[in-house]
Amino acid sequence: MITRKLAPSILDHLGNLQLAVAELANTWRPEDPAYRADIYRQVMMNLAYGYFVYFTADAQHPDWNPLYNPVFADQPNPDDIYLFCPIRDDMTYRVSGNRGTVSKLIFVTQRGIPGTEGEVSKYGADSCIDERDFTVGPDGGFEIIFSAKRPQGYSGNWAEIKPTADVIFSRYRMIDWEKEVDPQISIECLDPVPPKPRLTVDQIVEKIELMARVPANQNKLFFKMQNDLKDKVGYNVFAPLRLPGLAKQVYWPAAFQLQDGEALIIETDMPEVRPYWNIQLNDPYFNAVEYVYRISSLNASTAKIGSDGKLRAVVALEDPGVPNWLDPAGFKEGTIYGRWYDCSTTPTPIIKRVPLTQLHGHLPPDTPRVSREERAEELRRRVRACQRRRRW
Repeated sequence: MITRKLAPSILDHLGNLQLAVAELANTWRPEDPAYRADIYRQVMMNLAYGYFVYFTADAQHPDWNPLYNPVFADQPNPDDIYLFCPIRDDMTYRVSGNRGTVSKLIFVTQRGIPGTEGEVSKYGADSCIDERDFTVGPDGGFEIIFSAKRPQGYSGNWAEIKPTADVIFSRYRMIDWEKEVDPQISIECLDPVPPKPRLTVDQIVEKIELMARVPANQNKLFFKMQNDLKDKVGYNVFAPLRLPGLAKQVYWPAAFQLQDGEALIIETDMPEVRPYWNIQLNDPYFNAVEYVYRISSLNASTAKIGSDGKLRAVVALEDPGVPNWLDPAGFKEGTIYGRWYDCSTTPTPIIKRVPLTQLHGHLPPDTPRVSREERAEELRRRVRACQRRRRW
């Protein structure tokens, strides 16, 4: 066993943070001082997230920790709230509560808590269930047992924990942020366990040093995803993909780029059956663009479909005065991510780059205009709805 000496300064245990800054070399503009400042901010964000990874719940004393949300913004779908809890594959857990009225309530078990590894291959997709796979009472109450094997004589809701799984995620999805109600869920370990102990000096030092690696792990993981996309198709082209463990979901990402006085028109056919879809903007470091105080994402509740049945969204640095504006919050490049979930078809959208002054000539003649007052009200409603969700 390695004995870790407590250094006189806590900074001596945070040297791994510099590994995250070194990932500037893998960004699109490593010499840009604005990029460096953004990376420093992102390091602090992921360091704060790292505290939850290493210092709160453990497999014997489980609890839901915040994962992706408007604060821990590495990649979240703005319609989703993500929580995680460490588990062990040889223990039994009960998840219970009330499902609320959210559109989707999803539980996933897998190997690898986000931030603990810097390579996709180190994480293992495992098993996934949603509200269609378990019984919910008329009042919204539910209970699910998670374990390696179904408990003998137990006939209620059960989900398998496969070998090597060490984390369970909860993801709940709202389409209408104003009307849907978040779930309330708890998680308990059903095995006999000792009281939660006080951490030793060695344990605290080890956890601080591991925590300081989280920003670098996140940067390595997500920068590679963005770079692979841009290297494959360049800017302003969608490249659909599927990810392991999410068989029902097709992503349509694109690296975007525009300048002042320009607009990107995103156009797509819509599936006839579309239980869920959305589109969002990410910055050049894979963070979701501010989505509480900016309209940087759209879904079936907020978007307007054209009279011809197509979706047209407009990315522009200033309000273009039309429906479906996606506000990049000052970023002139980043990524666009869309999702088709369990849809009857999965069309690939196109992007057209046009001068902002010529925008209306590239849209259907019946495209409505959105006044400043209407946009301000749209944003006010969005802010209120998002703040009323549980986010951390």
